[in-house]
Amino acid sequence: MFVPNAHDFMVVSFVFFVAGGVKGVLGMGLPTVAMGLLGLMMPVAEGAALLFLPSLITNLWQMARGGHLRALAWRLWPMMAGVCVGMWLGRGWMSAPAGNAMLWLGLCLVACALAGLAGLHLPQPRARHETAASGVVGGLTGLLTAATGVFVLPAVPYLQALGLKKDEMAQALGLSFTVSTLALAVTLARSRHLNADSVTQSLLMLLPALVGMWLGQNLRDELSQESFKTWLMGGLLALGAWLVWQRL
Repeated sequence: MFVPNAHDFMVVSFVFFVAGGVKGVLGMGLPTVAMGLLGLMMPVAEGAALLFLPSLITNLWQMARGGHLRALAWRLWPMMAGVCVGMWLGRGWMSAPAGNAMLWLGLCLVACALAGLAGLHLPQPRARHETAASGVVGGLTGLLTAATGVFVLPAVPYLQALGLKKDEMAQALGLSFTVSTLALAVTLARSRHLNADSVTQSLLMLLPALVGMWLGQNLRDELSQESFKTWLMGGLLALGAWLVWQRL
């Protein structure tokens, strides 16, 4: 278990404030930003346990903010089921150091962002293939989450390919990340990385994350649909570059 001193506590609190702000603007990024730093200090499992409550509560807030939840849940349930299966299959990776997994995640984020900024994106699956495609994407997302503690790939590019509007996209990300967080929590609890002590530490990180997210959401509300897409891809690029820089 990670036991911070006063200086580490202030640094980690600021990290969660910044990560919450990024999530408020982009609808994602809290685990990516936080794990980019926490991965330098502790194994993936310990960092993911510290992320549990800030990630869960901010995702629930994001998931509930909008009027599209029922339709999105009905459309994306195969993806959510796939996330749980993938997380279970990759559960043995959680105790390993972040290391190369975070480097490859960063490189993939950079590649996805550059493709998006260039106007390239995944093709939208045909209606009759969407259920199967969602399940595969969910499974791959669960596996990558087990290795890195980050829920972004390939879920975000896939959701973008569905052509969702700004508010639908943010709410779909909230739904996906909520399911990923809960599946990750089950895995961590079974490995005893998520316990009363780690939940207490996680609770202390909740307030800075919520304040940052509130400020970020206020900024997102001022963005147009096209501006949001640009910010989303720019955010992916920055997050990916950050992870690569941290590892190199």
